Amino acid sequence: MKAMLFAAGLGTRLSPLTEHKPKALIEVAGKTLLQRNVDLLASQGVNQIIINVHHFSNHVIDFVKKLQTPQLSIHISDETDRLLDTGGGLKKASPFFDDGQPFVIMNTDVVTNFNLYSMVELHHESEAMATLAVRNRDSGRNFLFNNQHLLCGWQDVKKGTQRLVRDDIPLVPLAFSGIQVISPAIFSYFPKEAVFSLVDLYLNAARHEKIVAYIHDADFWFDAGSIEKIAVIEKFFASRSSAK
Repeated sequence: MKAMLFAAGLGTRLSPLTEHKPKALIEVAGKTLLQRNVDLLASQGVNQIIINVHHFSNHVIDFVKKLQTPQLSIHISDETDRLLDTGGGLKKASPFFDDGQPFVIMNTDVVTNFNLYSMVELHHESEAMATLAVRNRDSGRNFLFNNQHLLCGWQDVKKGTQRLVRDDIPLVPLAFSGIQVISPAIFSYFPKEAVFSLVDLYLNAARHEKIVAYIHDADFWFDAGSIEKIAVIEKFFASRSSAK
């Protein structure tokens, strides 16, 4: 199975840690975010990964060259000249997914024990175009799903705005975990623009296709997007180690 890791972000919320290195190479509980998620994917059936790079892209490329991961090939999608956002990043890397099979996309700044096998199984069973990992947690932005777990919209709580693509009610807000399984058929919904978000892509596709929720509340999951959040993650792993 193939996968993509988003590692091109500027990591501004992690400053000053990201003033001299990319966010993907920040260490959390003794391991870089990139290594942590490469290991997670490789342990769950992924054998080819493409990583997009922009901020300190040469650092990521050098790190990948040194990785010793048996039976795993890693490729680079170079966005050094222009940051393409999540949707644009996938569009640039889309020729990599040329086997017609569903693939995984994951944010590099996620720390989790996520069960990819279970999510892929749901993706196949539901015959969805995309399956989005989501959780019941507080978030300023949420995907909105109906009772059948079909994507119906998006809301920005702070701005008080909603974008609805289906008229279903009631709607359940669920926070996105930065992990998704996608079928290549979604490429037909790519806009002409080079820079766009996956949220826009999903909402446009959801008007006509099945975009479904995979709720994984039982897993541990953290966003390593700020120094404060990294401190929480390290405390979590320290408590697990002391409990053994």
